[in-house]
Parts: sequence; C-alpha cells; structure tokens
Amino acid sequence: MTASEQTKTAIVFPGMGPSGFSEVGRFLTLDPFARKRLAEADEALGYSVFDRLRDSEDDYSEATQIAFLVNSMASADRAEQEHGLVPDLCVGPSFGQKAAAAYVSSLPFPEVVRLTAELARCEHAYFTEEHQDAVTHTFVRTPREKLTEILTELGERDEWYDYSGYLDDGFFMVSLRETELEWFKKAISQAGGYSMYTMVPAVHAPAFAELRRRAAEEILPKYDILDPKLPVVTDQDGTIVTTADELRTMLLDTFDLPIHWPKVVDTLKGAGVSKMYITGPDNLFHRLDRTKSNFEVVTVGPGKRSRPARKR
Repeated sequence: MTASEQTKTAIVFPGMGPSGFSEVGRFLTLDPFARKRLAEADEALGYSVFDRLRDSEDDYSEATQIAFLVNSMASADRAEQEHGLVPDLCVGPSFGQKAAAAYVSSLPFPEVVRLTAELARCEHAYFTEEHQDAVTHTFVRTPREKLTEILTELGERDEWYDYSGYLDDGFFMVSLRETELEWFKKAISQAGGYSMYTMVPAVHAPAFAELRRRAAEEILPKYDILDPKLPVVTDQDGTIVTTADELRTMLLDTFDLPIHWPKVVDTLKGAGVSKMYITGPDNLFHRLDRTKSNFEVVTVGPGKRSRPARKR
C-alpha cells in the first residue's frame, strides 16, 4: 500500500438510536449549520419539523427521522468547514444511508427529506398491518456459539427470529417477536452478554421483504436517483457503489438485509482508509472496537466536541 493510499478518509453517517428531544431540539435551535438545514427541510415538507418533533412521543417518528437527517447533514457541513473534510469514500449504515445519498449528490437534500418522510409513512403503515409484534434487540459481549444455541432453541419452538445486524465481535442485532423478548434477554445475560436497547418497529430483517417491495414499487420510482459523486460502501456486505442503480438497490436492501459492519471495515481498510469522520448523533459506531482499532476517528455532531480519538 502506498503512502497516498494510507491517507484516505471516509465519512460515515451513523444509524439512528434512541435520543431525547432536549438534546436534539437544542442542537436544531442553536447550531447554525443545523438551523440552515432545518429551514431547507421545513420548506421541502411544508411544515415545521421542530414543532412536530416537540410533540412526538415516538423515537422513530417521521419528525424524529427528519431531525436526525438534518443533524447528520449539518454535522457534515461543519466537518467540511471547520475540519477541511474532503472524503474519499462515504458510508451510511442503516438510517445513515439517507444522509449518504444526499451527501454524494445522488439526490438533492430536499428530495432526500421528502423521501425520508414518505418511507417513514410507508414503514408505519406496514408495521400497523404486518409484524405488529416484531422488535429488534441489540446486545453485546455474547459469543457467537452461545448465541447460536439460544437461537436454535427459539427455532425448535417454531419461534421466528432473524439476524438484523453484525456489529462487532460478540455484538449483534436480532429481530424476534416481542413476546419472546424477556426470555431472550435473560438467555443473553446467562450467556455472559449485555442487552443494550430494543427498537420498535423492527429493522433489517429478511422477513420484511414485503416492506421492501412497497418501497421499491410505490415510493422510489418517484425519485430520480443519480450516480454518486464519490464511492459509497454498502452497510450490508461492504460492496463499493458507484452507479445510481447500485445505490437504489442499497437503499432497498436496508429493509430486508442485516447490517454487517465488519465487512464495511474490511472494505475501507482494503481501500486504504486510515481516518474516519463520523458525522451525526452517534452513540454506537465510533465506540466499536473494530472501528477504534483500525482508524483514527473524528466525531462531529450533537454533544460532540469534534475531537479525534487516535486509533489504538
């Protein structure tokens, strides 16, 4: 690997996690980059995102998703202006795909705002009709062989489950029925693992092929997706995306394919990336051992002081 390859930089837009209105609302109100992006979002939607966010009690409501998108793009704006960020590759695990699509100019930001709102409504309708009891549980420090035993027991009882994410060694996301959640959490604890949080509705599960079909046939055809201006690494298998068709497929894959962060890391390392900017409200990806051990990581976003954490 040449010296020039060793200095490549990636921008990463994080996936959504639980967040409170106080921190999100404060950032939207006080940060100049966020205020500018929020005004664009309000104009695109024809309503006040802030007002709807304030009234929302759902961690993944339409307004919450738009606010997360706004804050992620605002953080990227700050990284460019204050850090001189000029990335070579882009990644958007899970919900971060939407900000990534805007950043690489496959869709203008206002179009991504509208797309995000439409997809949020589509997801809400789907989970009102289908898989009403599905949740996605995130947990850590669980050996793969122990997890296999736990999931085998679920399968022997004819209980549904799907892998929704492979985040790091011993770090997984699994979707299952909510009625099995307490049993599952207890089994994880007995295996030496630690439960983090549970997402409702569930995400990234092969069982949700019908949701993917609805998005593919009813929503995405409304949008003229362009070739990305810089390569995007898919969060499902680490493939490098360079065309509009590939990016469209990536946006659809998020509905029914699990995240695989180790494959993303392998692709970035193989491309010569040594520095990573994580732009947005991230409580997960910058903390992963696989991230910290392979890259110099700079976090830019709400609650962050934009200080780099040197790789170990």
